[in-house]
Amino acid sequence: MTTMRVGVGSGNPVKRRAVERALGIAGESDSEPGLLDGLSESPEAVAVEAVPVPSGVSEQPTGHAETIAGAENRAAAVLDAEPDACDLAVGIEGGVAGFDGANGLFLVMWAAVADGSRVGRGAGPSLELPGPVAARIEDGEELGPVMDDVLDTNGVARRGGAAGALTNGRVDRADALATAVAGAFGPFVSDLY
Repeated sequence: MTTMRVGVGSGNPVKRRAVERALGIAGESDSEPGLLDGLSESPEAVAVEAVPVPSGVSEQPTGHAETIAGAENRAAAVLDAEPDACDLAVGIEGGVAGFDGANGLFLVMWAAVADGSRVGRGAGPSLELPGPVAARIEDGEELGPVMDDVLDTNGVARRGGAAGALTNGRVDRADALATAVAGAFGPFVSDLY
């Protein structure tokens, strides 16, 4: 049996769950095709494991460039930490950024998938931050602790995340990150690249 090993550059269980969802191996319905169907090597099974590595960027990435760099750095660090142990490495990074043509600050999510010779990149949904939250981020605070304070909770980043809070549970963090991961798998599952 051919097993593909995928390393996720984080110890956060939400990020691991996002990769499992993107691959269609997190108890998802068999009626929907998973990314595994498009992989050229057609593995019979996939093992997803957490590989805690540093992002190489600030605790609160600001801007798309820094957030993308964090995702790419995590994927590269997985390959360095687990040489020959992983077939694919996934890096996921959340940050805050603006967009041309839109006022305000947005929660952004980027993922990178690497195999040592190729890197795919994908973005998840972007959600506008409420003004008071954005102001605190612009003053130098980190989004996770700010959301914990606003919600009077602890560890929001390891549960539904800011995405869940900002959408009243309609989009949870794992689903949002899974979208970014699925996009980053593009070069590995599509002949268009």
